[in-house]
Amino acid sequence: MLISYHGHAVVKIETNGKTLLIDPFITGNSLTDLKVDEVKPDYILLTHGHADHIGDTVQLARENNALVIATPEIATFLGWQGVENCHGMNIGGSYEFEFGKVKMTQAFHSTGYEIGNKEIIYLGMPAGLLITIEGKTIYHAGDTSLFGDMKLIGDRHPIDLAFLPIGDNFTMGPEDAAYAAELLGAKTVVPIHYNTFPVIKQDPQKFVDMLPEGKGIVLNPGDSIEF
Repeated sequence: MLISYHGHAVVKIETNGKTLLIDPFITGNSLTDLKVDEVKPDYILLTHGHADHIGDTVQLARENNALVIATPEIATFLGWQGVENCHGMNIGGSYEFEFGKVKMTQAFHSTGYEIGNKEIIYLGMPAGLLITIEGKTIYHAGDTSLFGDMKLIGDRHPIDLAFLPIGDNFTMGPEDAAYAAELLGAKTVVPIHYNTFPVIKQDPQKFVDMLPEGKGIVLNPGDSIEF
């Protein structure tokens, strides 16, 4: 299994001939190394309904017949955009897919999508993702603040690899994310959701330095970890 980071909150997982893409914000993401017409996902997983996370989902799903895994509100919204292959889930629920198991966790954030004419559609609650593949558990926290039940998540689901936002302003900052890593007890932690915009500029190495030695790793766009 190969897991790679592609700027902002974009994570790709390649396993058993299948490609999973989380929060595919490619167009407009100056930090990504990906190109929309070169990515061929089999599955797209979404944490919440902001434009910088839904990203290029509609195009990618329609062109590749990818299954989109998202909350029911997002799944319905995408259906209106011509995405026919969606699987709706909700917080606390899990489902066994061909590639492995996905469980949605809570996250504390806002969610909504601008559709023009000064209108925002509310797209349900934000979520984190626990993905268990080949005996390994990956946690993508999505956009969230620090919350105490991260300890419960880690206790119930031993985490091999956690992707945590550190950008501050819209999500946890580095200090809160470091405490989140402690609560989760993840074996390896990778910072995400930083430097895409000036207001979330951070030094990811400073965050990693806050963690116990060997716990954190900075992945630049295109870098990967192999399990």
